[in-house]
Amino acid sequence: MTNDQPVTTGEVLLAAHDLRMSYLSGERRLEVLHGVSLAVGEGESVSIRGESGSGKSTLLHLMAGLDAPDEGAVTWAGSTDTGAGRRARFLGMVFQSFYLIPELDALGNVLMAARVAGKVGAAEKKRAEELLGRVGLAERSHHLPSQLSGGERQRVAVARALMNSPRLILADEPTGNLDEKTGDAIIDLLLGLCAEQRIALVLVTHNAAHAARTARTLFMRDGVLQ
Repeated sequence: MTNDQPVTTGEVLLAAHDLRMSYLSGERRLEVLHGVSLAVGEGESVSIRGESGSGKSTLLHLMAGLDAPDEGAVTWAGSTDTGAGRRARFLGMVFQSFYLIPELDALGNVLMAARVAGKVGAAEKKRAEELLGRVGLAERSHHLPSQLSGGERQRVAVARALMNSPRLILADEPTGNLDEKTGDAIIDLLLGLCAEQRIALVLVTHNAAHAARTARTLFMRDGVLQ
């Protein structure tokens, strides 16, 4: 088995095929990804480590359908439809900077994922409340982000990522702005919830200890996945 193949024998949920990506920097074109391929199976957890500038976040953005590669393709469960509508239903994302809407309370931020997917009703509100309870914030659901600690804000972001019952979560340095203890708790939460619900997880991280807890650990160096 090569590093780009899933550990699981189940369905391949995410496949990146020979991705190449470059950016203009002044008059120079910088090659960021050099033919990266990766497959992630149902319920599998995969971590990607690497130095800053190695291409980790670029790869994650391509896999999320947020950017288009110069060459290559990304498929979700065998489909090349990676548009915004399907993205809202198929995957959830957790970022280093939380990206919560400051004017909305914790419940409103979690429900925003349902709004993007085009459905907000009593059932969705109940699910959002249940998710906040699962991440330990049942008593903080009506607090604004400014009233929450960094760890609590990231817990809201995890609940938001789970709101639409995704099959895949992509997490880009989710503990980068947190202290060690809080970061460990967030990784516990992500890995635990994903395992419980058979959600695949791709974790981009600098933290070797966090990476070691996933089923498969890969390393990005100079735009090549190893």
